[in-house]
Amino acid sequence: MKGVMRFGKKGKLIPWYVGPYQILKRIGKVAYELYLPNELALVHPIFHVFMLKKCIGDPVCILPLEGLGVDENLSYEEVPVEILDRQVKRLRNKEVASVKVL
Repeated sequence: MKGVMRFGKKGKLIPWYVGPYQILKRIGKVAYELYLPNELALVHPIFHVFMLKKCIGDPVCILPLEGLGVDENLSYEEVPVEILDRQVKRLRNKEVASVKVL
């Protein structure tokens, strides 16, 4: 998705919620300003209601900030570990190579 910042990972197993963080004030009917730590200084502190989730207080659900890597240009680096499988699919006029990477 364009304009959405992901924390650390990409794909199905990304953390949808990071926090909990204190709400400083309500802006309009559907936006809130949050108090974010210095590690997330590059993230805009105002969030829409659908991006927030009520904190129930379960310590298992709280994601630590140490594992989240946010660069200055809001990107991250993927490091391939191992090539698992290679395939070549033949279409009518061309061949398409695909590689499965861990």
